[in-house]
Amino acid sequence: MMLSKPQAENKRLNRRSFLRRMGLGTLALWGAGLVGSWPQSAAAGVSPIEHVIIIVKENHTFDNYFGRFPGAEGATSGKLSTGETIPLADARDALPFDLGHSHADALKAVDGGKMDGFDLVKNGTYQGVHFGYTQYDEKSLPHYWAYAKTFTLCDHYFTSVLGPSFPNHLHTIAAQSGGGFDNPIGTLFWGCDSPPGTLMPIMTPEGKVKKVFPCFDFQTAADLLNAKKLSWKMYAPQDKTISVEAFDAIRHIRRSKQWATNVVSTRNFFQDVRRGSLPQVSWYIPEVFFSDHPPMSVSQGELDTVRLINALGKSPLWQSSAILLTWDDFGGFYDHLPPPQVDAIGLGPRVPTLVISPFAKPGFICKTQFEHSSLVKFLEVNFELGSLGQRDVQANDMTDCFDFEQKPLPPLIR
Repeated sequence: MMLSKPQAENKRLNRRSFLRRMGLGTLALWGAGLVGSWPQSAAAGVSPIEHVIIIVKENHTFDNYFGRFPGAEGATSGKLSTGETIPLADARDALPFDLGHSHADALKAVDGGKMDGFDLVKNGTYQGVHFGYTQYDEKSLPHYWAYAKTFTLCDHYFTSVLGPSFPNHLHTIAAQSGGGFDNPIGTLFWGCDSPPGTLMPIMTPEGKVKKVFPCFDFQTAADLLNAKKLSWKMYAPQDKTISVEAFDAIRHIRRSKQWATNVVSTRNFFQDVRRGSLPQVSWYIPEVFFSDHPPMSVSQGELDTVRLINALGKSPLWQSSAILLTWDDFGGFYDHLPPPQVDAIGLGPRVPTLVISPFAKPGFICKTQFEHSSLVKFLEVNFELGSLGQRDVQANDMTDCFDFEQKPLPPLIR
């Protein structure tokens, strides 16, 4: 919906008034469990942002993509397990193979916060080449860097789980992974569609490791949206050889009509943008070839993301939208900043994250600590959803990346 200038002015508010309207002066009490829920209003949201698009790409650290970015907390060298410090070499557009990024690999890489074991992950060092100790620059990632220069780059955004894709994807929809810290074993079908007998390890609240079938029934941000009668979709690959939709792991969604109506092909995103029918919240999971996941081409993945952002930028929907672009896990690549430990399974290494919106702070590097649960927290705050009561309670909500009083930024068409 196109906003006139007076409407836009009335809808614009700064962070202080935004939080005041949300009743977040009570946030400390909420975190202590003394407040049952945030104040609710009949409005769909309390900011100018009416559409949030969460794009989840794959397997790169902050230093791997933005370690050379001016002003960011990056590194251009890294320490090996031998104690030697080496420069981070220029990265290839497409690696010859995937790097290890399981929970065990992540434990080796992080090494209790010393960040010196990335050469020990599977394929991290191969035939004398340290594939994990590489990085891209503006020449090799011109579009991602252009978005970072124009909008907001987050350089303290960590993965939620010290491990691979599946548990981290779950945090992007639910601020928890059911205790999961690794992918399901022996299959690329993750969730309720996993083959019978499939198991994945979880950490119980008592601190014990057990293996369970990867089909859960905990509440998600989609359930909070449903309760407020707000629209949502997940746009994801419809590949019959792999299942990467996090909602596949949520039984009450996978086994309901919502699976057909709300979890749809990536192609539908572009149709919905053209029709002006984009839901209030979208999760977009790229096709595997365009996911940036090694050994896929990073440049091809980048161009696919550009196509998506261009489509939104050319639409009237742009002026009421926020794109939150992140990567799911560290992918075996080096990062120098030790992840804070918030519980037994997280946090994990940093990943790149960009906030692209008319209300994103321009050319801003946000130093606030975020994780994938912050995506859920932002939805809860922006749409007044209440809380799932998981990691979202402690997570920062990403409003530090926005200025709702600024003159709205134009889209960056690449």
